[in-house]
Amino acid sequence: MATASVPAFPARPLVLADLVPAVRARNVGLVALGVLFTALLAQVSVPVPGSPVPVTGQTLAVVLTAATLGPARGVAVQVVYILCAMVGLPFYSEASGGWDVVSGATGGYVVGFIPAALLIGLAARHGADRRFLTSAPLFVAGQAVVFAVGVPWLAVTAGMTAPQALEAGFYPFILGGLVKAVLAAVVLGGAWRLARRRG
Repeated sequence: MATASVPAFPARPLVLADLVPAVRARNVGLVALGVLFTALLAQVSVPVPGSPVPVTGQTLAVVLTAATLGPARGVAVQVVYILCAMVGLPFYSEASGGWDVVSGATGGYVVGFIPAALLIGLAARHGADRRFLTSAPLFVAGQAVVFAVGVPWLAVTAGMTAPQALEAGFYPFILGGLVKAVLAAVVLGGAWRLARRRG
């Protein structure tokens, strides 16, 4: 009797991290790596004239970790990342940390990483990260969530009007956000193609 062929991927939706063997400490290790990856890309920081918010690699890290790890682990990465910085670890841009950084003008963007990771992780669970035409818009939307939290926070903490907050905390970052979305979509798409070949 002929046996049914085994598909390369299980029927249920996966994120890339699910392809890692399910050892007991897998989730802890993946979250820890995600935190360190986010902290590393945070050090890629370019000041924006007239704005307290620099251009950093953090949002790229949020997109990549959330899509790779899925919603629960992606959110866990950002929660642990924030907690590590709050206790003083130099995990934010320019190796900064502490409660003042989290509660200051740029803190809203970091808090926005959490819902952004949830959105991207949930969509990735349904395969939205596997094709450029779906992943790039998803990653743009994820970064939009960060700004939806960060810009009002900036306005309140820095005493800015809404137009001033948009000028300082949103408009200068549109192009960079689009570039990060495209870069992340290319990286994730390539990773999935490689995984399928090996599967």
